[in-house]
Amino acid sequence: MGRILAIDFGTKRTGLAVTDPLQIIATPLETVRTFQAIDFLKNYQQTEGIDEFVIGMPKDLMNKDTDSTASVRSFINLLKKNFPDHQIHQVDERFTSKLAMDAMIRGGMKKKDRQKKENVDKLSAAIILQSYLESRL
Repeated sequence: MGRILAIDFGTKRTGLAVTDPLQIIATPLETVRTFQAIDFLKNYQQTEGIDEFVIGMPKDLMNKDTDSTASVRSFINLLKKNFPDHQIHQVDERFTSKLAMDAMIRGGMKKKDRQKKENVDKLSAAIILQSYLESRL
């Protein structure tokens, strides 16, 4: 059984999170530059194995597309092209950055580390992944 990998897509940076091999626990993995994301995912696939992808879909409070939605859809098409045998699930990503920041504060992370957007991105990906895992129960 391979891992499920979650993506918090951004035009500059993309946060990634993965499950354990049993697909039970979501863990932040890395934040990569978006233009390097597909290469990173290919390398990760070769070493760890990915069964499926989960990607955060940006929507506004009225559940309508945001300015970022088209970019995410383009990235999904790129994923489909590079990983044709993998399922890609879309998960509502509203409030994940806020939840990530709250989790870092509750976890006692220093302010300096909380200000690093890379930390917010990969933790947001973990929240997206955890939401997906809970929806499968």
